[in-house]
Amino acid sequence: MSDTPTDYRFNDQIGHLLRRAYQRHVAIFQQAVPDAQLTAAQFVVLCTLRDRGTCRIPAIVEATAIDDASVRGIVERLKWRGLLTATHEPGDARRMEVALTPDGRALVEQTVPFAREISERTFGDLTADERSTIVALLRRLSGPAAS
Repeated sequence: MSDTPTDYRFNDQIGHLLRRAYQRHVAIFQQAVPDAQLTAAQFVVLCTLRDRGTCRIPAIVEATAIDDASVRGIVERLKWRGLLTATHEPGDARRMEVALTPDGRALVEQTVPFAREISERTFGDLTADERSTIVALLRRLSGPAAS
């Protein structure tokens, strides 16, 4: 790579390539998941609650790498659908405990097989070694919380 400004190509940059790969993954998710209302981000929040049990918003933010405002919006939409409960702390409406409902747990269980297939389709024709390598490299790039 050259160091001149005219040699800079945004479509060769790591951020752009990560975004393109993520957009492809999300498109595959939307095609493959039978619940047309469920987004990839919502599924990740539901999986976090399945794995960790009742959580506060900051714990969900940390686990999912989704920003606070987006997590709050996701929680409201999932609560509206009856997939989770959100109990506000008396005197502080912003602090809440979030938990899966039985319907939320059932949706996670129903969706996991599709999620596995989505990952397979996202990896495409990468070999097992390439898959392991890319996952390891992405974990390193993502920092300690991703390990």
